[in-house]
Amino acid sequence: MENSMVQEIVAKQVLTVAKAVEEKLDEEISALDRMDMDDIEALRERRLHQMKKMAEKRNRWISLGHSDYTEIPSEKDFFAAVKASDRVVCHFYRDNWPCKVMDKHLSILAKQHIETRFMKIHAEKSPFLAEKLKIVVLPTLALIKNAKVDDYVVGFDQLGGTDEFSTEELEERLAKAQVIFFEGESSLNPSRSGSQARRSVRQSAKSDSSDSE
Repeated sequence: MENSMVQEIVAKQVLTVAKAVEEKLDEEISALDRMDMDDIEALRERRLHQMKKMAEKRNRWISLGHSDYTEIPSEKDFFAAVKASDRVVCHFYRDNWPCKVMDKHLSILAKQHIETRFMKIHAEKSPFLAEKLKIVVLPTLALIKNAKVDDYVVGFDQLGGTDEFSTEELEERLAKAQVIFFEGESSLNPSRSGSQARRSVRQSAKSDSSDSE
């Protein structure tokens, strides 16, 4: 008895949702039917303009070093890079295992989020910057927007407190700080589970170097 009532309620909810979707589609079809050739041409021109603007923006980002995770050789270069890009994720690092783990994740995200400049700088070779930005724990990510440090990711405490965090977890943390564009699901391959991502990062990092603290 109870099962039949539940099934009936579910069936009614499905019908309600289906009806709402159908009405929405009908509205969109009607709107298209009401458009004349001038409306369609104006829509086409607006879309082409948006695509052109986006292509120009992407070309500018790439010319500034976006889409690659690169090392900044000096403090002077750091300031130049920060002034040139609206959004920057800068990894203050030294040659140890935790920083190598962070490198692997940032290398992936740099290619996924071309709107943001991903870079790193050796903390011990940048004493002025390290002191000015109060960099103590490594790795530290400085999250920079409009040439100002807006937030930090210090060590792994905000990423589960372990070096086994996934790239998706770091992506979500950067999105929370609004230093990358991120809507809904991860921009990374959704078929990869978190455990698979963690294993691949750890394995590839270990194969690169056995240097750790």
